[in-house]
Amino acid sequence: MMKFLDQFKQKNKKFYIKWTVIGMSAIMAALAALWLYINDWDAQQSMKVLIEAVTIEEPATEAPKEQVIKIPESKEVVEEKPVTEELTEEIVTDATVYREDKELPKDPTIINGVLLANKQHPLPDTYAPGEVPEARTAFEAMKAEAAKVGINLNAFSTYRNFARQKQLYESYVAKDGQQAADRYSARPGYSEHQTGLSFDIGESGQEQHWASASFGDTEGGKWLAVNAHNYGFILRYPEGKEKITGYMYESWHFRYVGKDVATQIYEKGITLEEYLGVN
Repeated sequence: MMKFLDQFKQKNKKFYIKWTVIGMSAIMAALAALWLYINDWDAQQSMKVLIEAVTIEEPATEAPKEQVIKIPESKEVVEEKPVTEELTEEIVTDATVYREDKELPKDPTIINGVLLANKQHPLPDTYAPGEVPEARTAFEAMKAEAAKVGINLNAFSTYRNFARQKQLYESYVAKDGQQAADRYSARPGYSEHQTGLSFDIGESGQEQHWASASFGDTEGGKWLAVNAHNYGFILRYPEGKEKITGYMYESWHFRYVGKDVATQIYEKGITLEEYLGVN
């Protein structure tokens, strides 16, 4: 019986397919006619309605707007503001310019055991250590060594208190104007001489070169440039470093920082500000 049915199915397969297609076509035609009838037999309107129906039923593929907005509202982004403000606070574009909003502090600036005084780091007006004995002892040892090669060093200006620096600065301003005076003289409270660690050095018999760039070309100036670090002194305001130190080249101005620090600064060819990592 099953064999008979299979033979009958194979013989009539094409017949079934043919009439199935005809039936489906008739159904589709009827549906199309019905759709046109619903839309008043307007083919263009029928297509428009069909497209709109399909489009409306499509699922949304984008995330809701409120979810996208919440993403950047994380803790890390909110905390960027104070970090940016802190970095901006540390930026100094030109060390030759005084910060006009900077008041004299109650305590001096000491970084890694080194006292710093410049146009961004002033001293209290009451800071008055006098000439530091350790610095004087180092200078005398250096002077004795220089004398062995016929150079007679003279420390013609060392410690100055706040009042004396004020008097000097005002006289320079009256003479050359404030802009010029600020290049070679510190305002009261900003002078390294107030630390008691700075020595203006000249050579006896060469007074015409004292407090002059020309001292650097004398035998005494050349000797100091290559030997001062052995006694704990550095050339405080090297040539070409005005934007970093805040002052013009002073071949005669030496600052006591101790042998270890002085040697590192000398060997690296840097300034005190660069060594301390500040402006």
